[in-house]
Amino acid sequence: MDLALLRTFVTVHRAGSFTRAAALLGLSQPAVTSQIRTLERQLGRPLFLRQARGVTPTSIGDELAHKAAPHLDALVEIAESGLEEDSSLRTLHLAGPPEFTAERALPVLTELTGEDGRSIALRASFGTAEEALEGLAAGHHDLAICTARPRGALLTATALCDEEHVLVAAPRWAERIGSGGLRRTGPSALERVPVVEVHESLPFVARYWASVFDSRPVAPGTVVVPDLRAVLACAAAGAGLAVLPRYLCGDALGRGDVVALHEPTVPPLRTYFLVVRTGTLAMPHIARAHERLERAAADWS
Repeated sequence: MDLALLRTFVTVHRAGSFTRAAALLGLSQPAVTSQIRTLERQLGRPLFLRQARGVTPTSIGDELAHKAAPHLDALVEIAESGLEEDSSLRTLHLAGPPEFTAERALPVLTELTGEDGRSIALRASFGTAEEALEGLAAGHHDLAICTARPRGALLTATALCDEEHVLVAAPRWAERIGSGGLRRTGPSALERVPVVEVHESLPFVARYWASVFDSRPVAPGTVVVPDLRAVLACAAAGAGLAVLPRYLCGDALGRGDVVALHEPTVPPLRTYFLVVRTGTLAMPHIARAHERLERAAADWS
């Protein structure tokens, strides 16, 4: 059986779409369709059911993928290991949210750019979880860090770490509210405090209010800036309250630039996932980056 046909088949099985598989393989969609039909003729059984959106594997297709995929991934690993010995530089394409990627992931991964004989070039893209996953699925990225777990067989996600969210403001706002304000009146004590956020929909504040206060925030965003580091700077300058990851505002809390307005018994958490296209961990430069991030994340939570 032609290994090229099996490779195309496994890619379609993981992608759930001839169109997406064609993009990942660098082939035209008709070429992918032709290869799958050839394989189906050789086996004498249909491997996929064509649907309006993508394809669904038949039971025979699932069985073949289960048997063939591990061996194809092993062959890729052998081939990539050989390439790595002959090439001094491979490029790793990473996508993720700007703050987490800049503050946590990139300092860890830049260590890989200087390893003797095993160096990589690093390219980073910032964006939303949806943008990162779409780019990863399309083959534009090798790794994606996001707060959404993807569905389907094309992408494989590993829980990386949890981040704790903290309600903060400049000290003068805490003084106005008073030490017992939140304990006595709950979130109503915050209704007149301006809000600093990354989007008009108040994603961080709304999530905190729902989790901690079982309510919705009343005050609209007074300052909206699309970067949590800018949110922190504005909050420290006295622009209003903000909800920030503890890893990002921990130093500012220690210096007293901002103070925690509330310390709930169970703080809100958000999970980050490290996502790859299924099978690509057979590539050594992706595997090393994945392993390095997992090891570093053990100290992040």
